[in-house]
Amino acid sequence: MHTVTFSAAAPYIIEQDYAAYTAEQHAVWTELVGRCMPELEKHAAREYLDGFEIIGLERDRLPNLAAISARLGPRTGWSSTPVSGFLPAPAFFEMLSMRAFPTTTWLRSRDSLEYTPEPDIFHDVFGHVPMHAHKVFAGFLEHYGRFCAAKEDAAAIEKLGRLFWYTVEFGVIRQNSEIKVYGSGLISSHGECLNVCSGNCAIHDFKLDEVLDTPVKVDELHKLLFAVSSFDQIFDAMHETERRAMQGRL
Repeated sequence: MHTVTFSAAAPYIIEQDYAAYTAEQHAVWTELVGRCMPELEKHAAREYLDGFEIIGLERDRLPNLAAISARLGPRTGWSSTPVSGFLPAPAFFEMLSMRAFPTTTWLRSRDSLEYTPEPDIFHDVFGHVPMHAHKVFAGFLEHYGRFCAAKEDAAAIEKLGRLFWYTVEFGVIRQNSEIKVYGSGLISSHGECLNVCSGNCAIHDFKLDEVLDTPVKVDELHKLLFAVSSFDQIFDAMHETERRAMQGRL
């Protein structure tokens, strides 16, 4: 894992005690993966499925973050860095800007398989980290963190949050004329993925104006998402958002 020095994020950095995971926790991980993978093998973006193999995720054992970072670092410079829990925005953006993905180490219990209000290691690693092996996506995520870390305009940050939400968290892409999922909230939620793949969610072409004008709703299944045609498109959207922010047009 590459060595970085954090300031805002420093109080939240921890070590992953991998040996402390119980057989029950490994069994819960196995069940979570088993619920999601049949749909994902049909409906996930090929970049996600490639990333799953590249970072060495196992279907029947919780991920060892140091081992994942050792595979990821030489490819895109990213690490999966263990943190104590939810991060305030300055710490979160700082970590992204340094290509260190803040990764929680706790796992939901068996009675919360479908949903947990706070991100856990299943959402963070299974949902997010395979995409960090994709060089364009990895560059977009770093650029997003770097730009947000330098912004103090709350209204602009909220608009930028919508860009993050409809790409990193709930992004879809058209591949071979089919809608494929790549956002972590779709990847790690069996219900959200089925909602999209069964046609219960409208899919509009990704247009930056509409994305930035669409408020985020966290308490219901999505009724509208936005499909990019390539991952270069989200990087272009980031550059355009940055230009607008610098001109006071967000």
